[in-house]
Amino acid sequence: MSRIGKRPLPLPKGVIGTVNGQTVNVKGPKGELSRVVHSEIGVKLDGTNLLVTRPSDESRHKALHGLTRALLKNMIEGVSVGYTRVLEIQGVGYKAELKPPGVRLTVGFSHTVDYPAPAGIKLSVENNVLVKVEGTDKELVGQVASEIRKIRPPEPYKGKGIRYQGEQVRRKAGKTATGAKSA
Repeated sequence: MSRIGKRPLPLPKGVIGTVNGQTVNVKGPKGELSRVVHSEIGVKLDGTNLLVTRPSDESRHKALHGLTRALLKNMIEGVSVGYTRVLEIQGVGYKAELKPPGVRLTVGFSHTVDYPAPAGIKLSVENNVLVKVEGTDKELVGQVASEIRKIRPPEPYKGKGIRYQGEQVRRKAGKTATGAKSA
């Protein structure tokens, strides 16, 4: 069996899981998430644990087995703790400000860029240069952070742009001036 897939998923205190056919619902203090699992993978609730089973030892079933368990683990962690992704804005005059549906970015264009927050995502801005993306769905939090970063990715010469907190940007050397041409 898959080493990841065969482990039972314990439901923490305050988290309620239900299985209805191929649909798994998880409800916790941070919210509620639902996912339809692959038709060949079985999920059952055993007391306070979720168990994921597979029909055979085919490599594709093994892959789906581990994937399904990992996705369900992310759902449980999302509704109990939540996920956060922090973006840094670097550059002279670059800033972010919170606008009711989302965030407004000033990142070196002739215009400001508005990014509306999708349902289930909370955006917050600290010190005009840190954008915090919070939510229960790990995939959605990562997708929103990626879309915001894509507005102005960090450039390699001065490092200006939007980057993930702690991201190392590979820097390139600029042009070097040579005094006289050799004949």
